[in-house]
Amino acid sequence: MEDFKKRDNYDAPTLYLKDSNNDQLFCYLEQILKIDGNDYGLLTPVDTPVFLFKINNNDEFEHIERIEKDDLILKTADAVLQEHDLTLLRSSILLTVSGDLEEPNIDDIEESNNIHDEDENYQELINFYVNNQEYALAIPLDPFFLYGKISNDGALYIEEDELDKLLPIFESELEKIYS
Repeated sequence: MEDFKKRDNYDAPTLYLKDSNNDQLFCYLEQILKIDGNDYGLLTPVDTPVFLFKINNNDEFEHIERIEKDDLILKTADAVLQEHDLTLLRSSILLTVSGDLEEPNIDDIEESNNIHDEDENYQELINFYVNNQEYALAIPLDPFFLYGKISNDGALYIEEDELDKLLPIFESELEKIYS
């Protein structure tokens, strides 16, 4: 694992997280977990993760989990972000925004701009319309982590089914490290 380098001006080791479609997401390697002879990484995206929501007529936010990378909704979101010198980056793992974004200050966030979805809280970044339907991109307020199986050329994203099995083990290992 000594192969991971501090690239360019990044303070932490970085690597590419790849999924089964060979899409890549540039991530910080936060922690290495050794489990059953395999190395797994606790990762955070280098760019800011964002989530897409559809806003219905009652101003309720519905999280859109799957969307094609070249969908008109994402093209419109990217155009709106570019007006703010930001860029939408698409991978099948996650949507991220690149550019000079200020970190949200939890104490200063207006409740009216918050989005609550199950147990998660988000800060609305932008909203926009496509075919008379309102959408929003929002930033998670809690730290956002991904897991990957470390390999020589980066890490392989752990898909949902396998993650469900491994997550209790990861959490147990992290608790040992940080307690």
